[in-house]
Amino acid sequence: MPKLSYFDCDPMFCPKCGAILPTLGTRGGIVCVVCKFEVDIEVMEEVVVKYTVEFNNRSDYIEEQQLKSAQSKTEGPLVERKCSKCGNDTMSYASLQLRSADEGQTIFYTCTKCQHKETENS
Repeated sequence: MPKLSYFDCDPMFCPKCGAILPTLGTRGGIVCVVCKFEVDIEVMEEVVVKYTVEFNNRSDYIEEQQLKSAQSKTEGPLVERKCSKCGNDTMSYASLQLRSADEGQTIFYTCTKCQHKETENS
């Protein structure tokens, strides 16, 4: 197997085929599982791994959770349609072909405020 004396690319990837290299074992070098290219252990001693940790601002997290909660209540794209139950002007919709192919599709609307559901055959 050919050996590599230096890296011209990211040391986490095989310089021959580009596959992700496995973690370093207790002895020997690293062998690519795809092309069997062997990286000598001495080369890996020169590799420095740097990482950063970012902490989110608590208010950003709360806003993100509120947005996710609002999005999870919708069941598809939004459309301007008045809810017959609460009068809200925004509803989400989904369409399905429930009847035979030569007839129109059924559209299901869901109110984004009260979750009331309505159907329309088009």
